[in-house]
Amino acid sequence: MIRAIIIDDEEESRNTIFNILSDFCKDIIVIAQADNVQNGILKIQKEKPDVIFLDIHMPDGTGFDLLEKITAIDFQVIFITAYDQYALKAIKFSALDYILKPVDPQQLIEAVKKIKKSETDFGRISNQINTLLGNRNGFHRITLPTLKGFRFINLKDIIRCEADSNYTNFFLNSGEKILVTKTLKEYDESLSSLHFVRVHQSHLINTRFVEQYLKGEGGTIVMADGSEVEVSRRRKDEFLNRMEEN
Repeated sequence: MIRAIIIDDEEESRNTIFNILSDFCKDIIVIAQADNVQNGILKIQKEKPDVIFLDIHMPDGTGFDLLEKITAIDFQVIFITAYDQYALKAIKFSALDYILKPVDPQQLIEAVKKIKKSETDFGRISNQINTLLGNRNGFHRITLPTLKGFRFINLKDIIRCEADSNYTNFFLNSGEKILVTKTLKEYDESLSSLHFVRVHQSHLINTRFVEQYLKGEGGTIVMADGSEVEVSRRRKDEFLNRMEEN
């Protein structure tokens, strides 16, 4: 059995999660519940759960505060949260799982299935949480899921990203190329406000590595590593405007 703790200040939300797990996730047993950060920490220390379902905003702090105060992460985390643009972006950058309130039963069931299928690697989970906490005051690192596991990369080291069907190639300033198991569209949504701009259906670039722009119908960008990236005609103005901002 997978032992779970629900940490959420809203009783209705806790009851919803508990009922869904009881009705549809027979491999999970809820061993405790908590309604704030401090009680959540005490329950985790006492009960040693396999997974926690963790709210973001609570009266005495946030779910992030709770994780920061746990000395050893030996459990998995699924965030349960109302819409919060910054918090969700931080969670996505860490590649941790989350479910939006009001909780959809099917999404919760799917999240539990992922836990059951994935290998429990607490070193990897700790790195994901460190990425999450390190981005609380500005985004600096990102967790990239690959075919072999996860890579933890500084944003300042990414030169560009290129679509490869349903995958994305990340090109780093070290010369390394990393194949990531998510689409370019997902990274466009996450990175577009952080010195990155989508210049083509297949290309997302870090404007800090632009060396030269060659005029044309859309034009061509020469990056710091010598690679040339085509600019689509409809994205040309956005690219030039972003370069002026920098």
